Amino acid sequence: MGKISVYIIAFNEGEKIRPALESVAWADEVVVADSYSTDNTCEIAELFGARVEQIPFKGFGALRNDAMALCSYEWIFSLDSDERCTREAKKEIQGIVQSENALDAYYVPRKNYFMGKWIKHSGFWPDFRQPQLFRKGVLKFENDPVHERYQVISDRDCGYMKSTIVQIPYTGIDEIVRKANRYSTLGAEKLEKDGERPSMLKALLHGFWAFFSLYVLKLGFLDGWRGFIIGFANFEGTFYKYAKLYFNSAYVRSTDTNGKSELE
Repeated sequence: MGKISVYIIAFNEGEKIRPALESVAWADEVVVADSYSTDNTCEIAELFGARVEQIPFKGFGALRNDAMALCSYEWIFSLDSDERCTREAKKEIQGIVQSENALDAYYVPRKNYFMGKWIKHSGFWPDFRQPQLFRKGVLKFENDPVHERYQVISDRDCGYMKSTIVQIPYTGIDEIVRKANRYSTLGAEKLEKDGERPSMLKALLHGFWAFFSLYVLKLGFLDGWRGFIIGFANFEGTFYKYAKLYFNSAYVRSTDTNGKSELE
């Protein structure tokens, strides 16, 4: 019977990680890849029997690669701190790893819960990210700061699980703002790495498109004010990502060879 390692990446997730750990207590191994949290994340993880490993944060892509390398068993299930494995998903996962006909990697559908309701539109259902159940060595991530690209190293197609897991992406408006700030900074780094030319017009156009695609094309307006908040947060995160790229590069252009800004 195939054994399962679960890895959870974390940084100051003390308010969220307990239910995530409880939901995968059935796994043969749980590894918490922590980036030197300053709250009680590590204490909670150890209380639930997880193995805590400290990994310096150099972007989500590198962090996931390092976390997977720390897993001991043939099968790996990736769970974020804001996700919960349901009983149905647990049963399906256990059936997959015991099957002789199992594929090498599987996408897992996520149900998102936000501000007291399930989000049924806004691109949040069905919500698939990278494959979350896979054999060790099958998945490899690019060294991207955020929204990490990945490669499935297999000559077979990925499967899709039927059972859902739950994600609670935001505990409130404050977290939306914090995530938009952090992710836009990392996103600007990714744009710079990819050679994107900075422009405030691009910032505005990409921001409007991010809102329009979620709120209109993906029917976010059917989720009421929650859908509007999600769409607007997507506008802000996208806009500031390009704006940060622009102003970072503008500062570089305005600094002379002696390292002095024009404002000095």
